[in-house]
Amino acid sequence: MKTISIVTPCYNEEENVRECVNIIKQTFAALPQYRYEHIFIDNASTDKSLAILREIASEDPNVKVIANSRNFGHIRSPYYGLLQAEGDAVVLFVADLQDPASLIPEFISKWEEGYKTIVGTKRSSEESSLMFSIRKMYYKTVNKLSNISLIDNFTGYGLYDREVIEHLRKIDDPYPYFRGLVAEIGLEIFQIPYDQPIRVRGITKNNFFTLYDIGMLGIISHSQVPLRVATMAGFLLSFISIFIAAIYFFLKLIFWNSFSLGIAPVVIGIFFFASVQLFFVGILGEYLGSIHLYSKRRPLVIEKERINFTPKQ
Repeated sequence: MKTISIVTPCYNEEENVRECVNIIKQTFAALPQYRYEHIFIDNASTDKSLAILREIASEDPNVKVIANSRNFGHIRSPYYGLLQAEGDAVVLFVADLQDPASLIPEFISKWEEGYKTIVGTKRSSEESSLMFSIRKMYYKTVNKLSNISLIDNFTGYGLYDREVIEHLRKIDDPYPYFRGLVAEIGLEIFQIPYDQPIRVRGITKNNFFTLYDIGMLGIISHSQVPLRVATMAGFLLSFISIFIAAIYFFLKLIFWNSFSLGIAPVVIGIFFFASVQLFFVGILGEYLGSIHLYSKRRPLVIEKERINFTPKQ
């Protein structure tokens, strides 16, 4: 009998974890030919999430819990949870219940057909239409910049064969962009579109900084285009500056007494070029920061506690 691992990252989801457990239990009640384990990786929640999970795990041996020693962020913690799964296939399922569990049987069916990676892609969302449009535009932009073909409207929800998990383990990236690594591996991917429901309980833990973090990580992890754009922009702006300087020089020679340069073009030019320089210095800083983070080789997560896991011999 094959085992399916469900990995659910959570942070301050006390209102959702019980229903999340029940939904997965009901899903596998209709799939009696499979065993399952439901792994929660709690990112140092400050509410009652961990206490509730501890209570659930004491009653249900299928529920396992990893408690992090601190909040390691929304990028490292879920990825670490995937690597701890021991099933023949692993499903990443979020605690906010915005990924429909009804897709899991479809994932498993396609997996049995031989696909190593089956992912859900958002066809539509009940979130604000503005945010959904911005996300779609971001995915299209990143895909055009990337040196590999990334998956549009993909948040990580999907099923991954043991082979995929082992490839991820070998990559050993301390700050991994999981959505890109799935495509980086290169195994055939089957996509299943779905309509994302709105969050019913609780509030999203994402804010501008977390969204910027994962958005910029997606670009710098799979593209050198921003660095090359900076180089080309430098050359282009240099030629434009020389051209404008030559025009002003000849105008001054021809209309020596009447042509006045004025301070406005100088001020505007200084601010424009300073802004361009700061923008590209920021881009360069993102790449340098990524290299610095990688060089430190810190662990993805440090665990505080494990519940219901069998001790390794």
